[in-house]
Amino acid sequence: MDLQRLTDRLGGLAYGGDYNPEQWDAQVWKEDDELMRRARVNLATVGVFSWALMEPEEGRYDFEWLDAHLDRLHAAGVAVDLATPTASPPPWFSLAHPDALPVRPDGARLTHGSRDTYCLTAPAYRRAARRIAAALAERYGDHPALALWHVHNEYVTLCLCDHTAAAFRVWLRARHGSLDALNDAWGTAFWSQRYTAWEQILPPRATQWHRNPGQALDFSRFWSDETLAAFRDQRDEIRARSDRPVTTNLMLPGYQNLDLWAFGREVDLVSVDHYPTAPGVDAAAHAAFDADRARSFAGGAPWLLMESGTNTVYERGRILAKEPGDILRHSLTHIARGSEGALFFQWRQSRAGAEQWHSAMIPHAGPDSRTFREVTATGEAVARLGELAGSTVRAEVAVLHDSDAWWAMAAEGLPSSELDYAGALRRAHRALWDAGVTVDFAHPGQDLSRYRLVVAPALFLLSDVNAHNLGRYVADGGTLLVQHFSGVVDERHHARLGGYPAAPLREALGIRVEECRPLRQDERVTLSDGSTATSWSESLRTEGAEALAAYTHGMLADSPALTRHGFGAGHGWYLSTRLDDAAYAALVERLLTEAGTAPDLPGLPPGVEAVTRHAPDGRAWHLLLNHRPEAVPLPQPGHDLLTGTTLGELPPDGCAVLRAR
Repeated sequence: MDLQRLTDRLGGLAYGGDYNPEQWDAQVWKEDDELMRRARVNLATVGVFSWALMEPEEGRYDFEWLDAHLDRLHAAGVAVDLATPTASPPPWFSLAHPDALPVRPDGARLTHGSRDTYCLTAPAYRRAARRIAAALAERYGDHPALALWHVHNEYVTLCLCDHTAAAFRVWLRARHGSLDALNDAWGTAFWSQRYTAWEQILPPRATQWHRNPGQALDFSRFWSDETLAAFRDQRDEIRARSDRPVTTNLMLPGYQNLDLWAFGREVDLVSVDHYPTAPGVDAAAHAAFDADRARSFAGGAPWLLMESGTNTVYERGRILAKEPGDILRHSLTHIARGSEGALFFQWRQSRAGAEQWHSAMIPHAGPDSRTFREVTATGEAVARLGELAGSTVRAEVAVLHDSDAWWAMAAEGLPSSELDYAGALRRAHRALWDAGVTVDFAHPGQDLSRYRLVVAPALFLLSDVNAHNLGRYVADGGTLLVQHFSGVVDERHHARLGGYPAAPLREALGIRVEECRPLRQDERVTLSDGSTATSWSESLRTEGAEALAAYTHGMLADSPALTRHGFGAGHGWYLSTRLDDAAYAALVERLLTEAGTAPDLPGLPPGVEAVTRHAPDGRAWHLLLNHRPEAVPLPQPGHDLLTGTTLGELPPDGCAVLRAR
């Protein structure tokens, strides 16, 4: 079943969220039926945390309660995203298979009592996960309520137990072939780490000081592959028994356990969870960042926001409430950037349990509440956008995103603790978002020819193959910005000799970095163009590049800080420090101008977000979000799908979806 059949089944875009009827009684179920109709819910995720009910003891399944709820939802016109419950093994499983409980880096084995208490490499866990996925697919594979399969929930749990150690060794044999090759890759001549038997190799557990960076990098790669294999186990059991699409909800936080590019190739539909980490306009920018990532992992195809916090913003240990209108604005941010709907966790706020303060579509206060009124208004808005189903988003600018580079930058012993891969990505995206430009994320090894501008904010690890690819992109006419401490190690985490970055990229940039010089905490440097910078500096020399700004004091006085190099038909830019926000924004604007790219809807002031979705038949829609407290005139009036009227201005903090053609 393809995505078109899914949206046809739903009658448009998806709206709803996780539904856990097992927490409630028949009287509440009856109210749920009425309130879901009122809120225009058309898709409910069921069963995510229900393993203990589905399989009350090993090998004995009880699905009668689930039969009743799927039948009830179908009768109410609500389709089902049916989940396999494997993120929360029941107590009997952990008691019967204690070796399947996860082990921390310090060797402590965790006990049952929360979600995610499992080890993906434990044979007993993998067998149990396959069995329950098969049993669910056998029973519900062609159920009329079923629209989508949802494998597991947020694959984020790590384990470093002996099962993991054994699986890691198998993976290493396949990757390296011999111990000599592994020792060479990991540089084990240092610190007397040379391995003479496979059995000596362990996962990167807690140790005396810094772990071997090659070992840690390979373990991250292994764990992602192992997680993907666990997903495939369940997916293939389902596909053998059902023709509905299969997904898993990928988590998009500031940590990274998975190669999300690889997962994007294996699911039928990319789906993600998003929870903002700051209020106000920062929440909007964060939503756009994760939405653009999700679309990119989907290869530009439509995707789905599987979970979001209805009325929740997490900030430094606090659970903040969203401001009025944020539920609609955040939902439309994701839809604007390619999501085929907006779903939340969860339908009803739990009255007991570990997440009783996690917001929901119906809060503890009940339906007579601001939250539910906004949920209902958002449901009505999403229902008016059915004609957008299947349309896509186009971008002329890309930010490079590589899991290997992210994992590598997590190594211990780097020159500065302020090197932050996720933060660098978000900062680059934010500057482009502030400029009103739609952004893709791209892998450094993919074809980049469709992008006018490519930004590489944190390309610490770079293979020769990918370095050649970036050089070719510039030579063929692209504009590339590479930022500090990039291309300094290869794919084995070996330092580049002879200067940074990797030689093919050095040629395109026309520079050679000789020395990294992190700045002292709170130290600021001034550049010759008047801009200021913090955190980092580098000693580099030009080899054909033009110096656009130089350092002004210390040993780096008059040394290049920002360079530009004509290479083939394009230009390679290099930034050797961390500019302050205003200077970085100005640099981004300069690059956009040079690359000849502009916002989707020119003429709007800063603080107005505009993204265009395009249908295969030539139709298009501008989705507009006003993050300003005053009304904003539109460059041209248009028919607004949300209000059904011709709109000439965006109201304060308002939204619109305009037919462009």
